[in-house]
Amino acid sequence: MKIVRRPAPGRVLVRRLWPILILAGVFASACRTPDPQKEIGLADLEAYWIVDVPEKGEQYIAPAVRFILRNKGEDVAHSLQAKATFRREGQEWGGDWRRVTATGGKALRPGEDAVVVLRSEARYHTPGTPESMFSHAQFKDATVDVFLRLGSSPWTKFGELTVERRIGSKTVAAEAR
Repeated sequence: MKIVRRPAPGRVLVRRLWPILILAGVFASACRTPDPQKEIGLADLEAYWIVDVPEKGEQYIAPAVRFILRNKGEDVAHSLQAKATFRREGQEWGGDWRRVTATGGKALRPGEDAVVVLRSEARYHTPGTPESMFSHAQFKDATVDVFLRLGSSPWTKFGELTVERRIGSKTVAAEAR
């Protein structure tokens, strides 16, 4: 007669499940919610007015915001999105949203930058010059809030500023010199 020792039932279960537990841990770490504040850097944030295409003798200007995003994380920034909410007198006055990609439409690699320009669909119009709108009695200044989302993260506020009373980007003007 031979005596066979059987392991305790709990030990058999652990031996059989350990590969599954290890894989679950690997997948859980891969599915983490990224933190945009840690993984994405924002630089050269500026807000200004852009001139839209004239229609029927009317000039149009719309608020815009421009900034540079840098992937400062260690992973490729898949599904990076930016949005801007423009406000006038505290009330929402249009917005814009973009999926952010590098040149060629690819996701941002670590250390790579992307220029983002967002503009409101709301705008002013006049039969005069675009600059004349800034001195019109009905002109109201605008502000903009900039938000970013990376992967499954919530929208995270990255900036808030007043739209300057000027046409065009200072950064683009400086680069053109």
